[in-house]
Amino acid sequence: MIAQDPAQSLAQSAIPHAIPDLDLLRKYDLPGPRYTSYPTAPQFKETVPAADLLADLTVESLDPVKPVSLYFHLPFCESRCWFCGCTTVITRRQDLADTYLDTLERELDLTRPYLNPLQPVTQLHFGGGSPTFLAPEAIRRLGEMIHARHRLAPDAEVSVEIDPRRLTPAQAQAYADLGCRRASLGVQDTDPRVQLAIHRVQPIEQTRDAITWLREAGYTSIGVDLIYGLPYQTLDSFARTLDEVIALNPDRLAVFSYAHVPWIKPAQLILERDNALPSAEIKLQLFVLALSRLTEAGYVHIGMDHFARPDDELAVALRSGRLQRNFQGYSTRAGAAIHAFGMSSISQTAGSYRQNTRDLALYETAVKEGRLPIERGLLLTPEDRRRRQIIMALMCERRLDFASLSKRLGLDFAKTYSSELDSLVDLVADGLLVRNESGYEVTPAGVLLIRVIAMRFDAYLARGTNRFSRTV
Repeated sequence: MIAQDPAQSLAQSAIPHAIPDLDLLRKYDLPGPRYTSYPTAPQFKETVPAADLLADLTVESLDPVKPVSLYFHLPFCESRCWFCGCTTVITRRQDLADTYLDTLERELDLTRPYLNPLQPVTQLHFGGGSPTFLAPEAIRRLGEMIHARHRLAPDAEVSVEIDPRRLTPAQAQAYADLGCRRASLGVQDTDPRVQLAIHRVQPIEQTRDAITWLREAGYTSIGVDLIYGLPYQTLDSFARTLDEVIALNPDRLAVFSYAHVPWIKPAQLILERDNALPSAEIKLQLFVLALSRLTEAGYVHIGMDHFARPDDELAVALRSGRLQRNFQGYSTRAGAAIHAFGMSSISQTAGSYRQNTRDLALYETAVKEGRLPIERGLLLTPEDRRRRQIIMALMCERRLDFASLSKRLGLDFAKTYSSELDSLVDLVADGLLVRNESGYEVTPAGVLLIRVIAMRFDAYLARGTNRFSRTV
């Protein structure tokens, strides 16, 4: 690991006195799920019959007023960022994108018999890969494909992930014409040495220009994604990154912990060269630095790695108890089934998850042969559904209200989950939770370690040896 003076304290890095207890973060910095779903993706099985998953989807589509969320995975990138854990295809060939859109259109048509065209689309998201790989005319074609088959609600949230290195004003306008008003920009770090180490050189001017073009095209919400724990990051360098990004005045920020999972993404082994990854101790301090700087700048800590302006929809949802969580992270769109398209994409209903194949050739072959490209999935048991509600109550509401959960679950919550509640004693002792007359409330310290609290209600963790990224 990169050498750094152990005597360099957080106080020396201009962090205010009201900071999280580092000993507490060290104690609970454990491998654990991010809970964008429950059960989590490692529980999906290739042995679940696709017909059963589609039958559940058909049941989900019976209610014409039930909202839906659409996700399109656009996997292409011109170059590989060595930290990346996403499913990508590295190429500069635009013809591959054209072929991919052909396949997407066929997949849309193959899915139509199982969907209800009357159901309103309240959320539409384009992720990757890099959606900015598509040329403006391809973006418009994609929009026409979607609007011809789905009915977007007037207040639908339409968002896109942006690579500022590849964005042009014409692309920004094309996604705006499609309906996008929210964009998240991958930045990761503004330090040139860090950028070179992760194979993503992106001068701050490129990011500034991208934000300008998006604002001019009518985007009303701009988010920036950062990562802490990358090679050569120090407290001083990351403080400069935070200052430069705050100066761009984004509406939201996501500050992700770098997940070093080379057993899943072998390219990440490159980052182990030169022993340049920050130590676990420095990584913890980078997290505290980000939390401090962003809250000082007026951002609300939504949970985990999400921050937003106080008037942002996420912050409003947090205050009003309407916050949700799905595969895109924290969200405000409640009760929507997710219909996902493209290789590796994950769909969700109240009773199931299904994931497309992660191999481009297999994806295209399946669709060409008239088969939906489902690779694996999961049918939820009644107990899975109950525990999902408990975990999402923790992740989004920051509390366990015994009466409310008993009513929602149709059982005596405190009695049924007495062993899980008994296991919280150390978290209470360490100040992550407080017991009150209605149940448990998550403390500010607990919000930082919310995944650890949720893990106490995860029935699958003790059954397997799945490897997860660390909670801090």
